[in-house]
Amino acid sequence: MTVIFFLFNVLPGDPAQMMLGQNEDSEQVAIVKAKYGFDKPIATQYGYYLNDLSPISFHSTSPSDYTYLREGKYSASKLFTIGETTTVIKFPYLRESFTKQGKKVTDVIGETLPNTFVLAVSAIVIALLLGIVFGVISALYKDTWIDKIIQVVSTFGMSIPSFFSAILFAWFFGFILHKYTNLEMTGSLYELDDFGEKKQVQWKNLLLPAIVLGIRPLAVVIQLMRNSLLEVFNQDYIRTARAKGLSEFQIVKNHAIKNALNPVVTAISGWFASMLAGAVFVEYIFGWNGLGKEIVNALNTLDLPVIMGSVLVIALLFIIINIFVDMIYGWLDPKVKLE
Repeated sequence: MTVIFFLFNVLPGDPAQMMLGQNEDSEQVAIVKAKYGFDKPIATQYGYYLNDLSPISFHSTSPSDYTYLREGKYSASKLFTIGETTTVIKFPYLRESFTKQGKKVTDVIGETLPNTFVLAVSAIVIALLLGIVFGVISALYKDTWIDKIIQVVSTFGMSIPSFFSAILFAWFFGFILHKYTNLEMTGSLYELDDFGEKKQVQWKNLLLPAIVLGIRPLAVVIQLMRNSLLEVFNQDYIRTARAKGLSEFQIVKNHAIKNALNPVVTAISGWFASMLAGAVFVEYIFGWNGLGKEIVNALNTLDLPVIMGSVLVIALLFIIINIFVDMIYGWLDPKVKLE
């Protein structure tokens, strides 16, 4: 929170003037600065920022103070009042967008994050399913032409930037082969019908961005699965299973895969969290109305509250996902203990 605050508050430009645009005058600028606390020293603004984000916060009873509980700012339950300070419990306040007529950042994120989550989950599922399958095949046919082809393709997939893949896939499958694929170059999960009255779910618009976003983690999963499985194949219990006459399919299915998944889970956890931020270019190119596209738009308009709130939410999700992965380790490998 500290890094994000100071990183974006040392940028050139006056937030009050950004909010008012070309219609600003000195009197209006002064009013906006007082309303949002921009007229205070940077240390005081930092205190205001932490107070806004804290679930338990302190507020002045004076209407002229920034911390005054203005109607509509956020819903809060009052705990107690001492002198001119009221202590409340509330949901963290990420402030209001500069460019969306006072729309709360939480509302902006709430509208776009689910679309990004759907895209990231779809990409990870594609990467996991295909990556595990091709990783197993590559390990079983080690050093054969099948293994070499899979390795070349996966390495090639890791080396291609997502924005280039997005442009290439949108042009080839959404334009050149449109009459065969029926896919569009751009489009989001929800689109208005022909009469512009209600939203319709367009699952076909998910296919291309999910594949593009999943290409790089797919390549990583293939490599990790192959190497991990080859290491597992050298363990004593695998040799024992072979000596008992179990088929290669039974050995892989019942003994090898589960023990080879630890490095894959580690990589996927990091990739999934980074996808929530890394989907920026993919969403923007495909016109997918997610958090990534919203961040690009906010950067173009210097909508600092939206940028700061989005980065904070992504960081929080990254922490939660990594905690969840630590819990999965205990299921995959009983020798791992959570302390």
